[in-house]
Amino acid sequence: MSGHSKWSTIKRAKGAADAKRAVLFAKLSKKISIAAREGGSGDPVHNFKLRVEIEKARAQSMPNDNIERAIKKGLGLGGGPAIEQIIYEGYGPFGVALLIEVATDNRNRTVQGVKHALTKSGGSLGSQGSTIWQFETIGQIMIENNGEDMGNFQLIAIEAGAQEIEESKEGLIITTTPTTLGKITTQLKDAGAQIAASEIISRSTQPIVLTAEQEAKIDLLVEQLEGDEDVISVFTSVK
Repeated sequence: MSGHSKWSTIKRAKGAADAKRAVLFAKLSKKISIAAREGGSGDPVHNFKLRVEIEKARAQSMPNDNIERAIKKGLGLGGGPAIEQIIYEGYGPFGVALLIEVATDNRNRTVQGVKHALTKSGGSLGSQGSTIWQFETIGQIMIENNGEDMGNFQLIAIEAGAQEIEESKEGLIITTTPTTLGKITTQLKDAGAQIAASEIISRSTQPIVLTAEQEAKIDLLVEQLEGDEDVISVFTSVK
């Protein structure tokens, strides 16, 4: 999505009302469980992805007990149904391609929720392979502008192997390879950067330009999809 939309997602998470906090905690718990399982370790010192997800959870004042339960579940020690990761593909209005990453213990419930949001907006759920070919996997680091020297952070990122840097009044969006994401994030953090996000994402290789009105409708669709606690990430082909 556009830079504006990326920062909007960060702001929505920060400003989550109490009524939405339970949904936010559920999402964070699933991300922690997935990171623990994929990294094969519940120790954030040796599992970079887990460390990032724990930091996000703590930034949202998620209790330590919740974090520990999520780690145990990811390692198969917490009981209950297993969490399944699925990527749904589809189209929103204006021909916008979508990738919707979910983590769920009830596939039927989740797919119905995704279908409902897409249909309501004038979009549709696609078949496997219908849109994923339009996306590439990259690392992305978002640094908030908190008055520090953004130029210094740019230099550090470039020297560490960053591929692209996008600057705006909100801060920096740095593109890396998936394999260099952890190293660059660590160096920026050590230099005092306020990391808003550090994750592997899917980016459109065929981005499309929308009008402000059209983009607002896509933003609304993304917000509706993200309102489902099973939906972890939404990627679009909006430039």
